[in-house]
Amino acid sequence: MSTTASAAGLEVRSPYDGALISTLEAPDADAVQRAVAGAAAAAPAMAALTADERSELLYAASQRIAERTDELAVTIAREAGKPIREARAEASRAKYVFRWAAEETKRIAGEWLPLDTEAGLGRRGGLVRRFPVGPLLAVAPFNFPLNLVAHKLAPALAAGNPVIVKPSTRTPLSAVGLAEAVSAGGDWPEGAITVLAVGGEITSRVAGDPRIAAISFTGSDRVGWELKAANPKKKITLELGGNSAVIVEPDADLEFALARLVFGAFAYAGQVCLSTQRILVADEIYDEFVARYVAGVQALVVGDPLDESTDVGPMITADAAGRVQEWVDEARDMGATVQCGGSRTEALFSPTVLTELPHGARCWGEEIFGPVVSISRYGDFDEALALANGTRYGLQAAVFTQSLDKAMRAHETIRAGGIIVNDAPFYRAVQMPYGGLGDSGHGREGVTAAIREMTEPRLLVIPLPGR
Repeated sequence: MSTTASAAGLEVRSPYDGALISTLEAPDADAVQRAVAGAAAAAPAMAALTADERSELLYAASQRIAERTDELAVTIAREAGKPIREARAEASRAKYVFRWAAEETKRIAGEWLPLDTEAGLGRRGGLVRRFPVGPLLAVAPFNFPLNLVAHKLAPALAAGNPVIVKPSTRTPLSAVGLAEAVSAGGDWPEGAITVLAVGGEITSRVAGDPRIAAISFTGSDRVGWELKAANPKKKITLELGGNSAVIVEPDADLEFALARLVFGAFAYAGQVCLSTQRILVADEIYDEFVARYVAGVQALVVGDPLDESTDVGPMITADAAGRVQEWVDEARDMGATVQCGGSRTEALFSPTVLTELPHGARCWGEEIFGPVVSISRYGDFDEALALANGTRYGLQAAVFTQSLDKAMRAHETIRAGGIIVNDAPFYRAVQMPYGGLGDSGHGREGVTAAIREMTEPRLLVIPLPGR
């Protein structure tokens, strides 16, 4: 593994108190070029690894990650400001990503096509096999600095591709730690794994390099679509923003729904693309829901991410918290009621609940990416479905109901890549095909789906024996 950093040396500081955590060594232009050349040179050796060899290397990587879980969790908490309990959960999940990738490596299968299906075609058959695409650029954001890197790195290696990981420059240490653990797990070909913690201009240059065959990007919709437009001929998976709506029906298990939706809205200070942003509640239970939900939010502990009692830590920067403040103030000026929260101290933004939110406010239709949730009432289920679609995003949504019919109607009607029944949109499993519609991107992640995105099918037509 090789590791490089940003153009003038990269200081990594705590979002909570600004303390210097680490300074990464700066690369020059030659170092960046060496990273791309190394990945290109590694491609034949990676493609030549057998399924068994890749699987064993990934199993070993999973074990190394498991051994370093506590260390990685502290790194996440310090550089991302994620509460340590959530950081520990993120670090512990990474080993399962690599374990699943190790298993899926042995299931990368093609298909057989009978081609003697029309007169004149002769006796022929088609064999479709999947091959690695080649050097891959994996761009990951700050909010899950370990697991979102794992969800790109593990399937890429399983498919036989060398990878250049480009983490957020605010949270590069988790990616470096993960890459070190993976590299320590076995003898990968030289150049197979590189961490390149650089800024946007250099990232665009690497993405446009003809030696980079594919790109997996998680981040803002603006940057993602710009990356796609600049590289129209490359395979690009885009996992972009979200504005998750949740419908709560009168027959819902209210106790469970309240607990899951407090967590789903305020985990990691709402800086999650799957964060619950809009809760749509049936008229007949609206007042009870709001009162109990606000009480649950007010009980959350805001503070130091390294404190075991903290539920909500800082946002990634004070500027990010300032933007959220601007949006909340706008909503209040437009007539929304701030039931709780609505203020900040530097990067700490108090968990905020809005009601009577006008649908023209940015807090309604855009991705707020902060610890803010709105609660709206609806009359019937058709109205709830229409309200859920009131955004340009379509990542995941949820419905709390005991009715299979309504769950199926939600699946058919809500324009989102995934519908979660009786849990928050936050839910994600390693093996799920995960991705969005509309401005939430295209392509799918999740280990199994990502392997398909990171391989290409090639057809072999062969004659068959006989007349």
